[in-house]
Amino acid sequence: MFDRDNWQEILHTISKNKLRTFLTGFSVAWGIFMLIILLGAGSGLSNGVKLEFRDAATNSIWVFSGQTSEPYKGMKPGRYIQFDNADFAVIKNDIAGVEKASGRFYVPGSNVTYKKESGDFGIRTVHPDHQYIEKTRTIVGRFINEIDIKEKRKVASIGTLVKKTLFKDEDPMGKYVEVNGVPFKVIGIFEDEGGENEQEMLYLPISTAQMVFNGQDRINQMMFTVGDASIEESQLIEAEVRKKMAITHTFNPKDERAIRFWNNVEEFMKFNNLFENINLFIWVIGIMTIIAGIVGISNIMMIVVKERTKEIGIRKALGATPLSIIKLIIMESVLITAVSGYIGLVLGVGLIELVSSFIPPDTQFFNSPEVNFNVAITATLILVIAGTIAGLIPATRAAAIKPIVALRDE
Repeated sequence: MFDRDNWQEILHTISKNKLRTFLTGFSVAWGIFMLIILLGAGSGLSNGVKLEFRDAATNSIWVFSGQTSEPYKGMKPGRYIQFDNADFAVIKNDIAGVEKASGRFYVPGSNVTYKKESGDFGIRTVHPDHQYIEKTRTIVGRFINEIDIKEKRKVASIGTLVKKTLFKDEDPMGKYVEVNGVPFKVIGIFEDEGGENEQEMLYLPISTAQMVFNGQDRINQMMFTVGDASIEESQLIEAEVRKKMAITHTFNPKDERAIRFWNNVEEFMKFNNLFENINLFIWVIGIMTIIAGIVGISNIMMIVVKERTKEIGIRKALGATPLSIIKLIIMESVLITAVSGYIGLVLGVGLIELVSSFIPPDTQFFNSPEVNFNVAITATLILVIAGTIAGLIPATRAAAIKPIVALRDE
């Protein structure tokens, strides 16, 4: 395989037919280049869509109140469904498969002040499990806990951008901020994977907000996680929640407008399946392009064998074995395929990296296009196999040439 004379002869043959070699190699390089570009574009689309799910757990289900759209058991349509603490307790304690759960009560207005500094920030009043559902990571202090809920403490966890705006370089821990004129003690600072908007938030205990902002026991929205449940299992849990709420609030369980769901398990799996199919399609197109290149190389090698018929006959007359002839032809084919394919691979990866450097990190729908190491290894193996296949038929035909016939060939 590493015979120096063989390689010198191969390089000499290639150098005598530069244009033909270039055109042959270009078809393979183009096939690999397009495969890498398509895979990079596919990963960019996939990463961009996944950004849509970065803010909330992918195994979460969100429940929104709505209005009934049909009469039921003597009740008129158009009734607004108002969740309350009892509904949340049902979801948290009575629904099998629910792991983490939280409710939200909407606070009117959003004015937050500290000394002479003020700003309009998002206010979320929640239960302790909310930090796991919204991927909130506490970096200083702590998040809201069950004692805060039980004792209705006036405490707040603030986002990093709230801290930056109101406190500048001052340590906010233990200080008091006023939310719509009500003082709350800062107990923690958090980061959130959802980006800047999510870090311009304050989290308050929902029980405290219900008390001080005249919310009584109202809850506007509920959300919960379902562990590693499949789509079908999550849909069963969703149906059970709808059934329980329908009994409590007297509406038809089939009335989808009474309460609405957003099932992240279902949506995330839909996108995953979609991009798996896209990647499969990309590989099929890429492989077909490479096959076209292989056919081109095989045809060129057939021409090469035809041109070298007399030379091959002389070799065999001097004692060259059929195996050595086959090896010589295949080595030439593999060399052209591997080198040109590697050039296409490098150019493709280079272009992907160049495009990626110009895309802002939080761009949705297309973000961080990339080609991973395993794909590069797979492409390299494809090149070697392709080169071997491309040279196999011409090499076999060359090995079958009879010396006496070859020497008579003009």
